[in-house]
Amino acid sequence: MKQNANSRRLAEAAREKLGYILLFEVSDPALELVTITGCEVSIDKSQLRVYVSCEQRRYEAVSKALARAKGRIRSLLGHALGWRVTPDITFIIDTTTDEAERISRALEDVPPTLSVEKDEFGYPIETADEAEDDLVEGEDDASK
Repeated sequence: MKQNANSRRLAEAAREKLGYILLFEVSDPALELVTITGCEVSIDKSQLRVYVSCEQRRYEAVSKALARAKGRIRSLLGHALGWRVTPDITFIIDTTTDEAERISRALEDVPPTLSVEKDEFGYPIETADEAEDDLVEGEDDASK
């Protein structure tokens, strides 16, 4: 969605109002522990994209609960914002936190080969001790 400074400011105001509405006005237990991670408002204020984050196992339940409460949320948001047009709301589940967590876990389990020093072509650099060990092993193999 195309954004300008005014639409970003309006999106921030809409995000704050939506957070208040979800916290105090809507009493659906499926919407507990839901976080609004961002909003985008179209330039003509007719469309509002709301990015929502929750636990990964609750994606479907939260999506259904938001679809059920969409009309009530839109009505409350229209009164709270006081804009001439009440925007049509589209809720989108934000999975970026799950992706970041997955990447973080992958980085913690770094294979031991990544810590080996490499030359400019990506080949491991042998130290003098390793070269001597290779020579000793080679002599042992030749004597057998």
